[in-house]
Amino acid sequence: MFDLDKRLRTDTVLVGELALNSVLLARDATYPWVILVPRRSAITEIHQLKAEDRALLMQESCVLAEVMMALYQPDKLNIATLGNQVPQLHMHHVARFKTDPAWPRPVWGAAATTEYQLGVLNHRVADLRAALAPHGLGNP
Repeated sequence: MFDLDKRLRTDTVLVGELALNSVLLARDATYPWVILVPRRSAITEIHQLKAEDRALLMQESCVLAEVMMALYQPDKLNIATLGNQVPQLHMHHVARFKTDPAWPRPVWGAAATTEYQLGVLNHRVADLRAALAPHGLGNP
């Protein structure tokens, strides 16, 4: 039985569901930051996924990366799986700009979290849903 980690539930907004992954938008408005979470129980590392799920994770990550590059036109897209604070396997996709407060350092701990204004949050979620819909995104 898949259960999303409590911290991910608190720190994100559900955008929708792809074939394998829940697509979550981080509540930090400092960066366009989307997280993929494979809906598999007790998985903390990519190598623990079955081969077909590993391939699907990479495919969905690439789709998300292409969507984020088109939507936000960042200077760089950082993609990482860390799991130091949230052990459940999740893959960060962070659009980075030379003008962002952390550039060129990692985003973690570089700037205080900035909450989205409700209208901006709703617009960002809607844009992501629309861009991912042709790739099989189901809305929550």
